[in-house]
Amino acid sequence: MVRRIVAAMALLVLAACSPDAGDDDGRVDVVASFFPLAELVRHVGGDDVVLHDLTPPGVEPHDFEPSSREVDRIEDADVVVTLGDGFQPAIEQASERATGHVAELIDVIPDRRPGDPHIWLDPTIMASLAVSIGELLAEVDPANAEAYRTRAAAYADELRALDAEYETRLTNCERRVIVTTHDAFGYLARRYGLEQQPLTGLSPEAEPDPKRLAELADLVRSRGVTTVFTEGTEESKAADALAREAGVRTAVLSTLELPVEGGYIGGMRANLAVLAEALGCR
Repeated sequence: MVRRIVAAMALLVLAACSPDAGDDDGRVDVVASFFPLAELVRHVGGDDVVLHDLTPPGVEPHDFEPSSREVDRIEDADVVVTLGDGFQPAIEQASERATGHVAELIDVIPDRRPGDPHIWLDPTIMASLAVSIGELLAEVDPANAEAYRTRAAAYADELRALDAEYETRLTNCERRVIVTTHDAFGYLARRYGLEQQPLTGLSPEAEPDPKRLAELADLVRSRGVTTVFTEGTEESKAADALAREAGVRTAVLSTLELPVEGGYIGGMRANLAVLAEALGCR
């Protein structure tokens, strides 16, 4: 029977299939479903884990289909870390057959935005998850529990410092509206008091209708918006058309679903620089 752990400040352990964890060299074998979760495991697990980031660079996490070899890796791993809630259905389905520990991190986020999986764009949520991952690994590998908790606390401190950078930089701004290609930045906007106006809803594949484009063109002009944000990975024809219509520019605001230079914190700092410039922050 699978031992399923919902990662939270207090871990919920439902059952156990084996008291032993770790690969041949004694390290814990961990599978993370995509980049932000792999970042958590990398910082918290350190050299005590063998980490496999399932989603390869350049592949959208939503679209990723694991190969038979990758399914075997999921099923055999000591720990499988996924987002949950259908964000990566094929991975979540494979994790149902895992013989190790499974964590679906989105399940423990309080005050969730309905249907929005982009919890990692709020650094305070990431800080909480870092601590949770530390507790999860400490439960799986008690011999190294102190090391996991120490690294988790250190990374959580870095994430809270990142949050403080955002708070400081986005306090005094001329504008607070961000126009985005789809509704991916709700957690970030909520955390820092911004108003997100997306061209489409939560699905990155959705196409905006002409009425929505016209509404946003009027909003851009009336609210003094200077920038339409694209995500750098998807077709941006609609965003480009909106920017041309309203006479403004486009810039990339990354959802950080794919690996970026400087890791998660580096990517978030790059986003902050782009936001501060677009919003006229002082």
